[in-house]
Amino acid sequence: MTAAEFIESRITLRPRIAVVLGSGLGDFADKLDNPSVVPYSDIPGWPRSTAVGHAGKLVVGAIDGFPVAALAGRVHLYEGYTAQQVVFGIRALSGIGVDSLVLTNAAGGINPGYKPGQLVLISDHINLLGQNPLTGPNDESLGPRFLDMTEAYSKEYREIARAAGKEIGLDLTEGVYAAVPGPNYETPAEIRYLRTIGADLVGMSTVPETIAANHMGMKVLGISCVTNLAAGVTGEKLDHEEVLKVGREIAGTMADLLRRVLPRL
Repeated sequence: MTAAEFIESRITLRPRIAVVLGSGLGDFADKLDNPSVVPYSDIPGWPRSTAVGHAGKLVVGAIDGFPVAALAGRVHLYEGYTAQQVVFGIRALSGIGVDSLVLTNAAGGINPGYKPGQLVLISDHINLLGQNPLTGPNDESLGPRFLDMTEAYSKEYREIARAAGKEIGLDLTEGVYAAVPGPNYETPAEIRYLRTIGADLVGMSTVPETIAANHMGMKVLGISCVTNLAAGVTGEKLDHEEVLKVGREIAGTMADLLRRVLPRL
């Protein structure tokens, strides 16, 4: 039995939209109505989350009657997984009919105008992971060998998110997300480099998922929660507990935004 077939056997709703919840943001999944909860460990082939702040479960439920799949936690390259394993869940969701994807993450703020707790829409990315989920033989049934990434993050979806944000008093700005392997945080010199090449945000996820989703024809919305200012911006040392703390504090605002955005995509 494939992962998609297994998931279909365990859920009652058929979602077209999925959201991946980053560090400290997983509570949203627990607020879905009539949920079907499937631990990643139960799904054939699905890699298990080992990072702190990632619950490791798929929740399929509803928002005001609208079916949604929520991934409470993701896996990362720094956990020892390959790029192909990192996007396993995205491919499985496509197999059950999901064609729109919202990716959230906790990110360091490189742009000096950002503040901890701010939500930023991802307009583009820079892949510095050194890996790509499309490496190797191409499966033509999924998508093309050479993939256009001119609009990796849907402009239409960003406009929808900005409009939804205004309804709850959020002025959502946009930024470029740089993905680095981790798990260590970046050095101040690396942050200066990232700023020089055009990055506003930095994190250790999201980019492989975005590539795989675009490969399969999914439309993507990316939302970063700025949980800390990046190394060297303030002179303070970075702490993952602080990242999780800020993520938890902003989780309510993120949930309010998602409740308005998801049914409109």
